[in-house]
Amino acid sequence: MLLTNENYHSPEANHVYMSVSQYKDFCGTLGKIPCEAQAMAKLKGEWGQEKSTALLVGSYVDAHFENSLALFKSQNPEIFTKQGGLRAEYKKAEEIISRIERDEFFMKHLSGEKQVIMTAELYGVEWKVKLDSFHPDVCIVDLKIMKSLRESFWTKDYGHMDFVRYWGYDLQAAIYQEVVKINTGKQLPFFIAGASKEKETDLEIIKIPQNWLDDRLMDVEKEVPKIIDLKNGEYDPIRCECCDYCKFTKVLERSIWADALIGEI
Repeated sequence: MLLTNENYHSPEANHVYMSVSQYKDFCGTLGKIPCEAQAMAKLKGEWGQEKSTALLVGSYVDAHFENSLALFKSQNPEIFTKQGGLRAEYKKAEEIISRIERDEFFMKHLSGEKQVIMTAELYGVEWKVKLDSFHPDVCIVDLKIMKSLRESFWTKDYGHMDFVRYWGYDLQAAIYQEVVKINTGKQLPFFIAGASKEKETDLEIIKIPQNWLDDRLMDVEKEVPKIIDLKNGEYDPIRCECCDYCKFTKVLERSIWADALIGEI
């Protein structure tokens, strides 16, 4: 299947190729509970991702810098007024864009080849990636618009950590780097060009340590065979019973004890 910007996110492409977002649906991250049932429902077109205000603000900024704003506007008309301007709750996107564009170092990292699509076989499955800003022979850059760049997250097993590891962006970096390496023969450093949605937008160019990427690749190698079997219908997907999909499709069959409400701590 030949991937293009138009069909990259299509159900057909998602059946043929594995992506980082699809992998996270199946396996989760430290900040996202995995749900095999929801992942399979997404693949079948039975469940979709909700378009929240926070998500659309980030997507607007992404579309601006990848030169696809016209397409974004046609796909999300609800965020615009009749006069064509952004509704009040989405105007933060334009403030973020303005702040980014007056930082020379940040813009230099975003000046690479836009939305470069690559595919490669990795651990027995074909993967697809789309690079926000690709600098051949130099680096890979991904734009992230976050609530905050400094927010600390706590997990039981790892303690406090940054947003990069909590939301699995080190996993994304690992897959992108490896796919680029397979296609070009060169292992390139991975940077997050991060901007925040705070009152005053914070900016950073964040380099992901190579040992983090190496560790995440080992995790992926262990998990991929299970995902392949699930997509091939070898066994029934496990429900997490916590996500919106599981809440929507839940059928009660028995009572539970009160101490089961919050799960493991």
